[in-house]
Amino acid sequence: MRILVLGHGKTGKLVAEVAHERGHGVHVLDAKENPGGAALTAPFIAGFDAAIDFTTPQAVQTNLRALLANGAKVVVGTTGWYDSLKDMRDLAQRRNAGMLYGTNFSVGVQLMLQLATEMTSALSGAGYTFAIEETHHATKLDAPSGTALTLQQAAGAAGQVPITSKREGDATGLHMLEARSDADRIVLTHESFSRRGFAEGAVRAAEWLAGRTGVYDFRDIYTQLK
Repeated sequence: MRILVLGHGKTGKLVAEVAHERGHGVHVLDAKENPGGAALTAPFIAGFDAAIDFTTPQAVQTNLRALLANGAKVVVGTTGWYDSLKDMRDLAQRRNAGMLYGTNFSVGVQLMLQLATEMTSALSGAGYTFAIEETHHATKLDAPSGTALTLQQAAGAAGQVPITSKREGDATGLHMLEARSDADRIVLTHESFSRRGFAEGAVRAAEWLAGRTGVYDFRDIYTQLK
C-alpha cells in the first residue's frame, strides 16, 4: 500500500515509522507543505491507497473535505472536530469515499471502554458514585480528551459521569474510571507508556479500510484488524 500521513508531530512520525515497518510506502505531509489543504489535489490524492490524519482539530476538517471529495480512504486519529462529523459522513457517502474515525486507536483502550460499560451497568443503583479522570501532555489542544468523552459515553448507565482533565508535561495518556461506595472503591485504568499503540492501531485501521467505502467508528471494527 501507499499511505499518506498528514501531520508530522510525535504521533504522525510514529505512524509513518510503523507503516514503513509493515511494508508500506509512506509519504508524510506536514503543515508547512499543506497550508489550507492546498497540497491535497485530486492527482496527488490518487497516488495513495489510504491517508491517516494526526493533525489538529482545525486542519483535519480542511483535509477531510479535500480527501473525501476525491473518494479517498481516510483514517482520522485527530480529535476535537466531531461537531462536523455529520457533514463529513454525508460527504464521504456522496463521493463513495471511506472514513474511519476514532477517539483512540489503542486496542487496549477499546477493551477498557467495553469493561466500563459492563462495570457501570452492574454497579449503577448499588450505592456507587462514578468519576473519570484523564491526564495528557501539556500541549494537547482539546479537554476533555476525545477518549475521556468516549469513556463517559460508554459509562452511560451511570448517567453523566463527571470528567476531570489534567495537562502535564509529556504525559502520553492516562484514563481512569472510578466507582466509589461507602464500602469500597473500584478503579478501571488504562495508561499508555508510548504513542506506539495509537500508531499501530491507526496503520492497521488503514489496511482494513483500504478496500472499503462507507463511514466507520474504530470501536465497531477493531476486533476485525489483522
